[in-house]
Amino acid sequence: MTKEPSKPLAGRRIVVTRRPEQSAWLCARLEEMGATVIELPLVEVAPPAEMAPLDDALRRLDRYDWAVFTSANAVRSVSERMTDLGIAERRLTSRKIASVGPSTTRALRGCFPGVPVSVEASKHDAETLLEELAAGARGLRFLLPTSDRARDVLPDGLRRVGAAVDVVTAYRTVAPAGLRDQVLDGLRAGVDLVTFASPSAVENFAAAAPDWVARIAAAVIGPVTGKACRRAGIDVKVVAAPATAQGLAASLERHFSC
Repeated sequence: MTKEPSKPLAGRRIVVTRRPEQSAWLCARLEEMGATVIELPLVEVAPPAEMAPLDDALRRLDRYDWAVFTSANAVRSVSERMTDLGIAERRLTSRKIASVGPSTTRALRGCFPGVPVSVEASKHDAETLLEELAAGARGLRFLLPTSDRARDVLPDGLRRVGAAVDVVTAYRTVAPAGLRDQVLDGLRAGVDLVTFASPSAVENFAAAAPDWVARIAAAVIGPVTGKACRRAGIDVKVVAAPATAQGLAASLERHFSC
């Protein structure tokens, strides 16, 4: 296939599975490189099944030394709930804030512009964030607002070094209604790669269209999502480096330019 130097993805059909508010930059960049982008959100965000633990944590922010955010969804969910409860942003100002990566940091700056981020994980994953927090964590109290499907790597690691950790569900990830029909419609004309940004997206895809699992190739943001794909039987062709939308776009460009 002949491609213009500025259009390395010309003729390629790429599925983007994040929600539109999370994927606008990636979709635009892929289209700039010549790809046909099929938007197929695999995950929706819903409130926690039980709000009381989150509400209690937010009303008592003063007891925490750190608030740790591992996704932009957690940031937005906490911001919305603080607004609902009438809790001022300044209650976070005296807490140290940790972020798993640039997209989470951007969400923090958008939702809490007056709150500085003290630590951002250099490799954009929970394992790296744990390494960067662990040294000074003993005796401190951490709040981790997370999804209902969050891994235990970070809270377990902080507890092992002597920190007190409260994990509260800030949001749930659920499959959109009618997902099977949407997946089949999106894939029917054929695709070159399906992008995945979270294990929950992989799980929802596999549940909605199990007959397509062995028929697609994947590009993933992060090794954890790559492992989820392989467990599901999906062939992983591209792993973003770094684990960001920008890293994914650059990795796709390199992949299709070979």
